[in-house]
Amino acid sequence: MDDIRTFTPVPHQLVRKLARLAAAEAPRRYYGLAALRSTMAAWSERARFRWALAQMAKDNPHLIDDIGLTSWQVEEEIAKRFWRR
Repeated sequence: MDDIRTFTPVPHQLVRKLARLAAAEAPRRYYGLAALRSTMAAWSERARFRWALAQMAKDNPHLIDDIGLTSWQVEEEIAKRFWRR
């Protein structure tokens, strides 16, 4: 019976204090309309860029070589969704 460990219950006040300390140390993130607007603008820019890259690859494939990309890299970039970097 000596190897049985007993646990004492943690007082409710201590749990609250630890939760407050953990919340104070965690970085706060504020998501507002400005952040949403910025995210939407980035998504729109990525979609436009990938559409233009697809048009360039289709119409003028020699320009892809000029910018230093391979056709495999271009296809990989075009296949990404707008929310992917």
